[in-house]
Amino acid sequence: MHNGVIMPSEVRHLVDTGATYPVVRFAGVLDPTTAPAVRSAMLDLLAGQPAAVVIDVDDLRVPDAADVAVLGDLARDTADWPAAHLALCTGHGARTWRPTGLPVWPSRADALTGLGEPDAGRRRSLELEPIVGAARRSRELVSDACGRWDLPGLAGSASIVVTEMVNNVVAHARTPMTVLVALHDDAVAVAVRDYSTTVPRFAGLVAPTSYGGRGLLLIDSVAERWGSLPLAAGKVVWALLQPENESALPAGGHLGGPSMADPGCG
Repeated sequence: MHNGVIMPSEVRHLVDTGATYPVVRFAGVLDPTTAPAVRSAMLDLLAGQPAAVVIDVDDLRVPDAADVAVLGDLARDTADWPAAHLALCTGHGARTWRPTGLPVWPSRADALTGLGEPDAGRRRSLELEPIVGAARRSRELVSDACGRWDLPGLAGSASIVVTEMVNNVVAHARTPMTVLVALHDDAVAVAVRDYSTTVPRFAGLVAPTSYGGRGLLLIDSVAERWGSLPLAAGKVVWALLQPENESALPAGGHLGGPSMADPGCG
């Protein structure tokens, strides 16, 4: 209470990028009112595709232990992409955070040590403007990555996916974008982050006479899984490709018709 007025709960966060992995420190009260802000802050950080994130909850009070579920839900929602390792650290009240299913370390130093050293070669990114030629540059990125990771057979499918994603930004979102590609075991993840809040919707098969609307169908046909993550400023559309899905590639590895961004842009 303050001057007879109930002060709303709030949560603040600070991101430290000077360590081996990003460390985000939350302070305040975690409750149903502030949980969406915690999730939004984490999604914005994960949109950069870090290999791991340490979450410092030392200064985060939790009146109801059930509210820690926001972090467990976040881990499940991002398990396919970016598939970052999440670790908590707190010098007190570790039991409160066990239900998240995330490892809980007594300090950020312990958490960073437990996560081990990053392998920078497993992640690539490229900043692009929404212009003709953007899709070509994105294909060069994923093809080079697949070659470096000894997965040349995935280059065709990954090129289809990134072409559709990038062309959609060029034709519709019209914002700067970041193309991200990562190696997850023997799978390759491809993602595009833009600054439009319009989330793509997949309605299934389209009529043969329909003009356009086949972009998500193409992605769905070659990807093991795909989805999108809404951000405070934009979104990430991602897809996970595995070697066994090479057979889904159209004959010759070419796009077989109008794309998500008709006509093709680059």
